Amino acid sequence: MISTLPTDKMANAIRALAMDAVQKANSGHPGMPMGMAEIAVALWAKHYRHNPANPQWANRDRFVLSNGHGSMLHYALLHLTGYDLPMEEIKNFRQLHSKTAGHPEVHITPGVETTTGPLGQGITNAVGMALAEKLLAAEFNKPGLPVVDHYTYAFVGDGCLMEGISHEACSLAGVLNLSKLIVLYDDNGISIDGHVEGWFKDDTPKRFEAYGWNVIPAVDGHNVEAVNAAIHQAKLADKPTLICCRTVIGKGSPNLAGTDKVHGAALGDKEIAAVREALGWTYAPFEIPADVYSAWDAKANGAQLEGAWNKTFADYSAKFPAEAAELLRRLKGELPAGFDQTVAAYIASTVEKKENIATRKASQNAIQAYAQVLPEFLGGSADLTGSNLTNWKESVAVRADQAGNHINYGVREFGMSAIMNGIALHGGYLPFGATFLTFSDYSRNALRMAALMKVRSLFVFTHDSIGLGEDGPTHQSVEHVSSLRLIPNLDNWRPCDTTESAVAWAEAIKRHDGPSTLIFSRQNLPFQERTAAQIKDIARGGYVLRDAADAKLAILATGSEIELATKAADALAAEGIAVRVVSMPSTDVFDRQDAAYKASVLPKGMPRLAIEAGVTAFWHKYVGLEGAVVGIDTFGESAPAGVLFKHFGFTVENVVGKAKQLLA
Repeated sequence: MISTLPTDKMANAIRALAMDAVQKANSGHPGMPMGMAEIAVALWAKHYRHNPANPQWANRDRFVLSNGHGSMLHYALLHLTGYDLPMEEIKNFRQLHSKTAGHPEVHITPGVETTTGPLGQGITNAVGMALAEKLLAAEFNKPGLPVVDHYTYAFVGDGCLMEGISHEACSLAGVLNLSKLIVLYDDNGISIDGHVEGWFKDDTPKRFEAYGWNVIPAVDGHNVEAVNAAIHQAKLADKPTLICCRTVIGKGSPNLAGTDKVHGAALGDKEIAAVREALGWTYAPFEIPADVYSAWDAKANGAQLEGAWNKTFADYSAKFPAEAAELLRRLKGELPAGFDQTVAAYIASTVEKKENIATRKASQNAIQAYAQVLPEFLGGSADLTGSNLTNWKESVAVRADQAGNHINYGVREFGMSAIMNGIALHGGYLPFGATFLTFSDYSRNALRMAALMKVRSLFVFTHDSIGLGEDGPTHQSVEHVSSLRLIPNLDNWRPCDTTESAVAWAEAIKRHDGPSTLIFSRQNLPFQERTAAQIKDIARGGYVLRDAADAKLAILATGSEIELATKAADALAAEGIAVRVVSMPSTDVFDRQDAAYKASVLPKGMPRLAIEAGVTAFWHKYVGLEGAVVGIDTFGESAPAGVLFKHFGFTVENVVGKAKQLLA
């Protein structure tokens, strides 16, 4: 973009919109937008390749506001450059159903690439986006036809760099040489509690140099040309770049600039008037003069950029039609033709083989089968590949100098999960990553963000209960499955055998409106016989696995406890007590079924007993206060799995006794 308007006036437009919107809402963070205004001018007016008329243009640069509390910076940029974000939306900042929420939200505001606010996750999403770009480029680009060729930019603040997840993600970004990742650090020395030197004295440039990054230190963040030159320099590097920009938070505010007072509160009418006078900004609140709009307008340039790319892609399509079609399919998130047939054939094979194996191995078998038709699979594990079994025969490890489809994330569970979200948001890949279920706690906020953003990330968790055995209570998941079920829009699958594992993977893959967890056992589990109708009903989350005429009791179970439920049903039948066994591999999916189906599985009036090797409270949702639950409401112990199940009452005798008590 070429403009003759002074850059200080372009920057002051951001400051004015930020302080006016926060003041009107009486809520928000004006300090960061005011402090990063010149940095935003340098990036968005001189480097950022985007098209406001088409926010989803495939080869656009990605921009992530990791310090998302300063959301008015992003909203001001989107409004000024020509996105469908009119001034009325700016005036409705932080109001119900507006497109200008308190923190940027993907799918709500055009031009927002990811939902940020939980500090550190935005930069981690950006690592995922840059990784996706690098791998797609290696897979699809041809000489002279770079159809995947864009940068990922992120703004970060001190808070992002204090969060531990930033260490995880930025360390991996350095290892993988993500050279098209450029991060601009708002080094203003202020957080909510005041001057950060009392609690944050990292030598940030040296820290990032140690990660293997290119570091550009001590840039004047209020000098547009200095920031511009630094970005040009960053583009020449063969590694990710951190540009350290010294700024004054709330710059332009005569009495509050440089203090924590401007961080997270409206300036007040008196101070806003003083800012206007100090900046020479003579316009009324929410008034932007025509010359400023003209200078910022990116629509014509965006159309030209996308038009040039469309020509390149047309040439690419003519020479490489199969690759072009495949790239478009994957960017749209569409499944390949024949996927359903592949799933059906694989499910049929599990029925034929009747394998008694751990569901973590059943999971790997499903990955192996589905990977044959899903080149978009991008797997990985947090240093537990040999235990989580997320690799497959043809998988290739991703390295700095090697494209592949399996990522060794290292011991970085939170980083892995948020990187996966960034990959999913970028498009072109279907990411999955794994760790032990007990470490889902480390990943939890990234899982929550995946659910909030409705992204297609698949989280694999193995070693799912006290069945883990000798590693003891630190590693034995007790509360984790139930706690994951509390996250809205997260589908959780805990299958009991090879067939349920095959269905769980297929349903998670087919889901387009949110993430899923796939939760598997360490220990071997027996194959369960089913009819074709029962196999079809697995996808409904819960179904009748075993039934009996005139059943007096329903036993509900998931995962490894299905074996116990069926054995207890046999023992009760031997005593003349008819029992129905209900398998509920996904309570989340079951809850979405219609009332008639749910009633057919769990008839009203039939007493219910639930079995799960975890906390009991969740199951009263299904068994009622009058029902019973065989579970564990303490932490585990260190002993072989078989000993533990007996010790904690997961025995046929205990289940039979509980059933008889219910029927007494």
